[in-house]
Amino acid sequence: MPAANKDTEGGWRSFVWNSEKKEFLGRTGSSWFKIFIFYVVFYGCLAGIFIGTIQAMLLTLSDYKPTYQDRVAPPGLSHTPRSVKGEIFFSMNDPKSYEKIVTAMDELLKKYNADAQEDMVKYEDCGTDPADYRNRGELDGEGGLRKACRYQRDWLGSCSGADGHYGFKEGKPCIIVKLNRIVNFRPKPPKTNTTLPLEAQANFQSFVLPMYCTNKREEDKNKISGIEYFGFKGGFPLQYYPYYGKLLHPQYLQPLVAVKFNNLTFDEDLRVECKVFGDNIDYSEKDRYQGRFEFKFNVKSS
Repeated sequence: MPAANKDTEGGWRSFVWNSEKKEFLGRTGSSWFKIFIFYVVFYGCLAGIFIGTIQAMLLTLSDYKPTYQDRVAPPGLSHTPRSVKGEIFFSMNDPKSYEKIVTAMDELLKKYNADAQEDMVKYEDCGTDPADYRNRGELDGEGGLRKACRYQRDWLGSCSGADGHYGFKEGKPCIIVKLNRIVNFRPKPPKTNTTLPLEAQANFQSFVLPMYCTNKREEDKNKISGIEYFGFKGGFPLQYYPYYGKLLHPQYLQPLVAVKFNNLTFDEDLRVECKVFGDNIDYSEKDRYQGRFEFKFNVKSS
């Protein structure tokens, strides 16, 4: 029995290294070298084919213009403060309950301060009245960096943060709304006001993508009123479009709409829905921020 174990052990050692034949794991050094060279060449060719394919694909792409935009969804409608689980709850008498909200809104509006837009090379005045798209050339690097239209923070009126609390202290909160950026997207306003809700038809104007907020539930109809809009009369003016992308338009300022809720019933959950209206704006049940959003208010009076 011991002799058999000794023979087995010797056979295993001989397989790992055979000193007589100079073989390691059954192969000589030259055999292992040939195998190494084969796999180096084999995987090198695979890597070369992969890299070549990627480079060929990159040659078809532009640094400035998206190649495929036919399946890009319409822009999302987002708001600040961002609601946690779709809820904005705070107490009028507890500044800490809305402290983070005020900080977030201050951070958003910091780049809209007048002193942040003084550089004449980067910014230009595009007028205080709505106007048509502002064409700044093709989506390429030949024209250099594009100027951004100025958008003044004080256009947001009582929602500009001048009071230091955006109305939350008084139970009349503001939200700041913007359309998400899509390179070279040109929003198309409704041709007539007939597609707007009846209450919003009076604010219809040319060259503006209108927005409207209202109660989501019928039972909240008399609990939400006195809604005010600041900016370009509650819409997104066309002269701020199109957006040319981060490389060509690094200082771009999105137009904003500030919405102030002056009359909310306190100590109740109130559901609000805001929509933007346009001929190329669609809504999706799968994406609750595509062209619209909804959230729940609860203003504690104590």
